[in-house]
Amino acid sequence: MSSTESSTYEGFTTEERAAMKEHAQEQKKAARRGSRADKAAEAERDVLAKIAEMQDSDRIMAERVHAVVTAGAPVLAPKLWYGMPAYALDGKVVCFFQSAAKFKARYATLGFSDQANLDEGAMWAAGFALTEVTAEVEARIAALVKQAVS
Repeated sequence: MSSTESSTYEGFTTEERAAMKEHAQEQKKAARRGSRADKAAEAERDVLAKIAEMQDSDRIMAERVHAVVTAGAPVLAPKLWYGMPAYALDGKVVCFFQSAAKFKARYATLGFSDQANLDEGAMWAAGFALTEVTAEVEARIAALVKQAVS
């Protein structure tokens, strides 16, 4: 393969490598846990601890997203996913909150995986930029999460 200026690959960013390391640690930690109830309780504690570590604006949004998701779709289990708060159904991530600081982005993101039932025709959104979580945004998140697990 010849090298050209237009196709230079510089590898993963520092933030991406850190996220992959966090994911490996999450997997090891989950494998060591005991009963299903213990795993669920510790996973939620891990999510809340990760949210508490976030910068103010990201933390405030993540707290609201967590409250809306857990109230609106209690079937979803909180867990860490690549160092981000995520919510899973039968162990598979349905949605997640990515703080702006995580990858040095200008906004936080509420993302949905292919496990989410958001299908709408031939194209639909799977990620939503968040700059603040207002009452209107909370209502939209609640509706999306309910649709995602329906």
